[in-house]
Amino acid sequence: MSTLISTPIYNSRVLKLPSTCSILQNGSFHTQFRHKPIKLCANSNELIDTKTAEDSEQELQQSKVEEEEDQETRKASKIAIGPDVDKDLKKVVQKTAATFAPRASMATKNPAVPGTALYTVFEVQGYASMLLGGALSFNLIFPSNEPDIWRLMGMWSVWMFTIPSLRARDCSKNEKEALNYLFLLVPLLNVIIPFFWKSFAVVWSADIVAFFGMYAWKCGWLQKTE
Repeated sequence: MSTLISTPIYNSRVLKLPSTCSILQNGSFHTQFRHKPIKLCANSNELIDTKTAEDSEQELQQSKVEEEEDQETRKASKIAIGPDVDKDLKKVVQKTAATFAPRASMATKNPAVPGTALYTVFEVQGYASMLLGGALSFNLIFPSNEPDIWRLMGMWSVWMFTIPSLRARDCSKNEKEALNYLFLLVPLLNVIIPFFWKSFAVVWSADIVAFFGMYAWKCGWLQKTE
């Protein structure tokens, strides 16, 4: 009887062994499964890093866009300021020239219209006085070894005869603006240059350069040639 009783107990103990093995196997399975959350955490960290990189790129793009907008606004403000200054300068020059430059005594329409004889007379008179003034200032006519009235008149011929004769015509708006500027610029040149270079010919040459330079700027000669 003892042998019979002991065998079942032994068998029961033997039968319990596979269960422990299965537990170990299940334990090993659980240990393999425990590595998966770590992988998920790593993936979440990568997502966070990519999000931060995208945010930084967006911030850089926004900063670039803001800088470009600031530059555009500055350029627009400069462009807006430029025409205002030009308009104010035109008004001042026009008022000054209209005040001091010779003009008609009666408010009538200018008869020196392009195509008329009077228009041609004023134009020929203006450029002829310019050439005559150059000959006087270079001491080619009435030569003298000392400064005299003839050379002085040659130096001032552009301002005294050329500009008033050309302004007397019914010329275009751009040419009128050029002559108004020259009416104020030429006296400054004739007064300032003798402090540095006492020469009638140099002063007359500077007046001629200023004359044609102003015409090229206001009448658009350079734009037409380009």
